[in-house]
Amino acid sequence: MQTQIHAPARAVAGSRALYRFRSVEERLGIICFSLFLLFAMTHVLWAHEFKVGDIEIIHPWSRATPEGAKVAAGYLVLKNNGSSPDRLIAATGEIAGKTEIHEMAVDANGVMTMRPLTAGLEVPAGGEVELKPGSFHIMFMDLKKGAKQGETFAGTLTFEKAGTVNVDYSVEGMNGGSDHDNHDSHGSNGG
Repeated sequence: MQTQIHAPARAVAGSRALYRFRSVEERLGIICFSLFLLFAMTHVLWAHEFKVGDIEIIHPWSRATPEGAKVAAGYLVLKNNGSSPDRLIAATGEIAGKTEIHEMAVDANGVMTMRPLTAGLEVPAGGEVELKPGSFHIMFMDLKKGAKQGETFAGTLTFEKAGTVNVDYSVEGMNGGSDHDNHDSHGSNGG
């Protein structure tokens, strides 16, 4: 009886299936390969990019706002892969009662000015425009709630030709790369 049980056990034990991971190197290889696949499959989630028509929207973000802030600013890169220019004509943010596209610049007298771009912001054919601190940006005004670091909030961007796209803004630290943190036109967190 004992030989009847041992024979099938030896057959199973000798099969390739149970000894598929024979060495530490093989096991390590499988783990590395699995991690690579996991990274490859989730890379799209980390990319934080959006597309509408010929326009790519790269990494929309905003700064965290201090308690009681009434304004915040949004930043991103707009890349036009098309053969004709397009124009960002409107934006929204769920945290804001009102949203405008703004430009911050230094005038001839060295004074920093901020103004809404009522005609929108052109994105040249085959080119890109960066909305960044101290330059073009999206102004979120009359905040309904603050922007908290590590969270996201929804918004939309509307282009003259490409149409409207939903985006998510990542909220980064309050001191996230600004060269104009003390600008008073929109409070301590604007522009």
